[in-house]
Amino acid sequence: MFRLLAAVLAMAACFAGALAWFAHRPIALAASPLDFTIEPGSSMRQVARQLVDAGIDVQPAALEMLARVTRRANAIKAGSYEVEAGLTPLALLAKLTRGDVSQAELAIIEGWNFRQLRAALDRHPDLRHDSAGLSDAELLARIGSTASHPEGLFFPDTYLFSRRSSDLDVLRRAHRHMLEVLDREWARRAGGLPYKTPYQALTMASIVEKETGQAADRPMVASVFVNRLNSGMLLQTDPTVIYGLGEAFDGNLRKRDLLADTVYNTYTRPGLPPTPIALPGVAALRAALHPPATDYLYFVARGDGSSEFSRTLDEHNRAVAQYIRKRNP
Repeated sequence: MFRLLAAVLAMAACFAGALAWFAHRPIALAASPLDFTIEPGSSMRQVARQLVDAGIDVQPAALEMLARVTRRANAIKAGSYEVEAGLTPLALLAKLTRGDVSQAELAIIEGWNFRQLRAALDRHPDLRHDSAGLSDAELLARIGSTASHPEGLFFPDTYLFSRRSSDLDVLRRAHRHMLEVLDREWARRAGGLPYKTPYQALTMASIVEKETGQAADRPMVASVFVNRLNSGMLLQTDPTVIYGLGEAFDGNLRKRDLLADTVYNTYTRPGLPPTPIALPGVAALRAALHPPATDYLYFVARGDGSSEFSRTLDEHNRAVAQYIRKRNP
């Protein structure tokens, strides 16, 4: 009995020693650095196989045993990882249980329209393109949105994500972020604004975003459009007409375009267009919801990114003559 016990203890000691040697021995990698992905829902055995398939020269059974002995087998986190030469199996398991994923990023730019956003997602090499082939309506349903039109509903920001994440996850985060910012800013809005809903404020903010060449002019631009709405004037803003033209716009806005009636033509239709026309940032939202009190009704681009604001049509015509006709004699 004593000999059997001694043999068992000796075997256990050998096993523990071998496992300790394995745990602290650097792993050979097919490349350094090396990227790999752990798929969601993987068992420890599947994780070990995914590591080997990715080019990590580790004994799957030994790694699985080490994970179970160290109680990490059920704590592995899915995601994309990056490892370098010198990594040991124990350090690898620690990385996988911390969820120390390698991250990629996507910058969503203020002023983009939804078509541009989808194009950026489609060409991103580190995203899984689950939105490919979906209509806008199908995409909105997949991210849990009840909206009928996607324009303006995604907050412009830089989003970090694990490589091989779904593009729908990024869109879901950007949509949730926009709703949070819009709700917060709407609750703080000034009084006397011509908007009945947060969505109308979002639409105005998108126009302010597209009409502003310099950030400092956003509040003044917003005041012009608010004054126009309050006085019953047409907004007469080119970016809404351009949006209505869609992909047919060739970069040259013609007089016939301004006269052709569409739901987005604010030269022919009163009030706001039916939807936003771009992705507004928080500065444009705040300008739309806190415009300064002015009596400006017109503005024209000076040619340097800034705008000249006017109170009367005569003033505006003089500004047009100064800044537009001189550039286009």
